[in-house]
Amino acid sequence: MRNVSVRWRAVAPLRHGDYRLLIGAVAAELFASGMWTVVMVFQVIAIRDDPTALSSVAACLSGGLLAFALVGGIAADRLPKRGVLIAVQVANVVSVSTVTALALTGALALWHMAMASAVLGAGTAFFFPTYTALLPHVLPADELLAANGMEGALRPTLQQGTGPAVAGMVVGAFLPATGAFVVAAVHACALVLLLCVRPPREDPAEHPEEKAGVLADLKEGIAFTIGTPWLLWTLVAACVMTFVVMGPVEVLLPFLTRELFDDGERRFGWLLAAFGAGGALGSLMVSSRPLPRRYLTVMLMCWGAGTLPLAVFAFTTSYPVMLTATFVIGFFDAAGMVLWGTLLQRRVPLGMIGRVASLDFFVSLALMPLSIAVTGPLAAVVPWWIVFTVAGVTPFVLMAVALVAGRMFADEIANPLDTGNERVDTTVVRQN
Repeated sequence: MRNVSVRWRAVAPLRHGDYRLLIGAVAAELFASGMWTVVMVFQVIAIRDDPTALSSVAACLSGGLLAFALVGGIAADRLPKRGVLIAVQVANVVSVSTVTALALTGALALWHMAMASAVLGAGTAFFFPTYTALLPHVLPADELLAANGMEGALRPTLQQGTGPAVAGMVVGAFLPATGAFVVAAVHACALVLLLCVRPPREDPAEHPEEKAGVLADLKEGIAFTIGTPWLLWTLVAACVMTFVVMGPVEVLLPFLTRELFDDGERRFGWLLAAFGAGGALGSLMVSSRPLPRRYLTVMLMCWGAGTLPLAVFAFTTSYPVMLTATFVIGFFDAAGMVLWGTLLQRRVPLGMIGRVASLDFFVSLALMPLSIAVTGPLAAVVPWWIVFTVAGVTPFVLMAVALVAGRMFADEIANPLDTGNERVDTTVVRQN
């Protein structure tokens, strides 16, 4: 594998035809997901203008995601990965197309929306662990960092930015059903791209003829995670960080901007945009460089030190300072996520990547609603400045503890990933 110059490192994976198809399908999935968040809201309001109804349908979306988070990882490791991705897009196309047809005929009911949202949530639980597990079969090891950086840049751009914006324009100009039709069409495009991907030549050891049961697969993934210190302590620290940070960001920050500024809603939207812009830039920046020699230290400090600016919200009323702090948080959060995804693909056995990725997905997702639920009551008795200060400082402490408890300094030196050596015993990469 020839060396790729620093200038072109971030786009090197695009030289591979199958990767171009895969990342196109990922982009379509992210864009459609971003559109659905807006289409779902206005379609539910068109059926029943009731916050409770909207809350119920939104809960089905997250419920489907949570219910199948672990199952998705097991499927990624047990079944042909390309087939899983194709099945997800078929289910997405069918569910959203059904919503479109029922809406246009006036027969759409609230339970139809709930079912479609649950299917889309479950599809996400299958799609991304499977994509993560498939990528090492498509790209050489030294291009995985760039590929994860590309996905990290697409996520805020398409799922949090362009997708919702386009959905708002389409629904505003036409009908919610028109937006649903576009979502179905985008999922259909993802399906076509995946059908064009050549089935990877996976190691037969990943799919033994006599497979253990699903529960045994799950236990194996959990046992591997618990028995791998760098993996265990990163997961523990990151999940507790999610619990500490998500509530203040999702619950208190909107109220803070409304309290400080007359146009608080608009300014909160710009804060989210700054976070997304920082995330896109952080993803591209870290993927344009070689994997750091001290990759575990850099990853954990991106999350720990990179979250310190959240404490700024406890002491400032300056909107430019808030924007800068949010941009910095987004930058380092995304940089850490790109490194994390790359380490899963390079240091976890290929036949277990899906399960480990889904464990991370499940635990983080489980703690997120809990964080949001407790933040409101907590803020009623604890001053907001204390909540934001704790949310900003605690991740740094958590990551420092993980570095020591997981013996990260010795581990990353004993397992170098910047030498250019491939994991030749299991990785199968096809040149295109």
